[in-house]
Amino acid sequence: MSSLTLDQANRIIEAILKRGAEMGCRPLSVVVVEPGCIVKAFQKEDGSSMVRFEMAYGKAYASLALGRSSRLVRIRNEEKPVFMRYLLSATDDKIFPEGGGMLIRGDNGDVIGAVGVTGDTEDRDEELAIYGIRTAILKVVTTKFFIRFSGPSEVPAGW
Repeated sequence: MSSLTLDQANRIIEAILKRGAEMGCRPLSVVVVEPGCIVKAFQKEDGSSMVRFEMAYGKAYASLALGRSSRLVRIRNEEKPVFMRYLLSATDDKIFPEGGGMLIRGDNGDVIGAVGVTGDTEDRDEELAIYGIRTAILKVVTTKFFIRFSGPSEVPAGW
């Protein structure tokens, strides 16, 4: 697989929204983007507050821009604020350094996109991003973080 399909993007979003409802999350907004941060698909649940597209997009953008989860981008922001101020300026403030953005990798390991989730806590947003990617049978990079699920019923097939 060399590119992210619309069907895969929609499956990621569907899985995230379904799982978010099962977990009792606040209203979610989810974006799936291709390399270059071109929007492939987006959904915003009823009751979501404004600016949720920009937040979800910023998380996906952060993942693609730095090649890591947006949670790691947040940590980089805390550790190297001057570096991050430069990146924020250089990208016209498109980067949102908060957990919930994850890279999507194809079968060959190449980055084929990213997902950005916003609406609940940083931990839940990130967990849902990973869940959605795994449910769509794509690869996710979880460098330096152990992803926890509450129980076996939450672990997607093939995890």
